[in-house]
Amino acid sequence: MIDKTPSPPALVARLWATLLALALLLSLPALAAEPVVTGTRVGGDGNRTRFVADLTQVVSFNVYVLPDPYRVVIDLPDVTFDLPPGAGRKVRGLIGEFRYGVVGNGRSRIVIDTSGPVLIEKSFVIEPQSGQPARLVVDLVKTGEAAFLEAYKSETLKSQSAAAAATAPEEPTAPPKSVRKLVVIDPGHGGIDPGAIGLSRTKEKDVVLAFAQTLREKLDATGKYDVVMTRTGDEFVSLRDRVRLARQRQADLFIAIHADTVRGQSARGATIYTLSDKASDAEAEALAQKENRSDIIAGLDLDTGNQEVTGILIDLVQRESKNHSMVFARKAVAELRAVTGFTGKPLRSAGFVVLKAPDVPSVLVELGYLSSKTDERQLNSPDWRDKTAVALARAVDKYFSTEVAARMK
Repeated sequence: MIDKTPSPPALVARLWATLLALALLLSLPALAAEPVVTGTRVGGDGNRTRFVADLTQVVSFNVYVLPDPYRVVIDLPDVTFDLPPGAGRKVRGLIGEFRYGVVGNGRSRIVIDTSGPVLIEKSFVIEPQSGQPARLVVDLVKTGEAAFLEAYKSETLKSQSAAAAATAPEEPTAPPKSVRKLVVIDPGHGGIDPGAIGLSRTKEKDVVLAFAQTLREKLDATGKYDVVMTRTGDEFVSLRDRVRLARQRQADLFIAIHADTVRGQSARGATIYTLSDKASDAEAEALAQKENRSDIIAGLDLDTGNQEVTGILIDLVQRESKNHSMVFARKAVAELRAVTGFTGKPLRSAGFVVLKAPDVPSVLVELGYLSSKTDERQLNSPDWRDKTAVALARAVDKYFSTEVAARMK
């Protein structure tokens, strides 16, 4: 009888191979798992403050300051935030509060609001050790306005140099144009950028999304239009991506939806904005500048982007598109008057970035002011939302039935 029992050396070799294979299999999930932010801490005082984020593994990061309002932005790869509710309100020292979330393209971000101008004294990541998680540490120190702006300008120049050196990605090919008119609805803000906050803590990003979804339903019900929304959930979309979507899809009309705030509670009512190189009044220009900073709130500064894209955003709108925008704006005012109130100047112009597509007629509809109790109540009312969306859909119908719109494309 032949003895098939492996010899001791062969048995040991086979055992080691099995153990190595098992070790590799056990390590695969850990290698594949994405990083998780499991906790945050803030310590210090009004002169020097430390921000700490606990992580399941070491990650790369980029941190920089932004002005107006003062913020510190931490850019991260795609991470999961496993933090308790209200974590961003546990503040101290130079930190007012902080927000966090995914901003797309495999990137996440923490935005820290500071009580005044600060400098980043140092920032680093500590390797996990002795049962402790990896830690991302950012140390902030109080500074003056001049030193802050110098640091900001320095970071901006670095970003511009990096953008110029990078190869611009190819623009996706636009899908075939439908026979039906294409309307792009753009609910403002979203994700890490809540927009305006009402007296009862209503978030602009929520009410404008709800209205945009209702308007889409009304337009879809007519069977006359293809309707696209720049966002369909609570996600951050940059201003340039909103404009780019409308241009790539060859939109026939772009409608941005907002609901801002102003000082005091006396101002209320809707306003329709079209693009102007020079705003129709100081209030309109202030609002445009505030809205145009929404990308910077999430840490994206349009001035540091690819020059070709930036050029598209700042080109003068073609005269024909501006005329069409005004035609729709007037029809929108006429239809909305029957269902909602207007400000003293229902038609205004301002330099909103989202209105700067040179070949797409575009308007921005301010539904009302969240700083007004009456407007905030209306914006949260399904009945008001429904009848206002019906009126705006009628304006779209009347706009496309005019000869000037029929000749547009």
